[in-house]
Amino acid sequence: MSTGSALLLVGACAIVTAVEKGIGPVALGGRTLPPWFTAVVALLAPALFAALVVTQALADGRELAIGADTAGVALAGVAAWRGASVVVVVAVAALTAGLLRALG
Repeated sequence: MSTGSALLLVGACAIVTAVEKGIGPVALGGRTLPPWFTAVVALLAPALFAALVVTQALADGRELAIGADTAGVALAGVAAWRGASVVVVVAVAALTAGLLRALG
């Protein structure tokens, strides 16, 4: 892919994203959403994040795989659950995965 094609693709994606983000406010027209709907929307972000973490931690191409990255994510999850800061959580994941990869 040439540089011009890549830049055109990135620009097109930016325009499509901006249009998609603008559709919601235009469609609502200043009306407020019902409380039940905002409660559902609040649950979408954690569910999407969990799905992304699981697919990245357990997928290796087209197959399920458990490896060093899975152990790193698991220990980072425990650290986050115990109230560690984001920096500590990322460090735990990186160190665990790095050590396991170095050992095996």
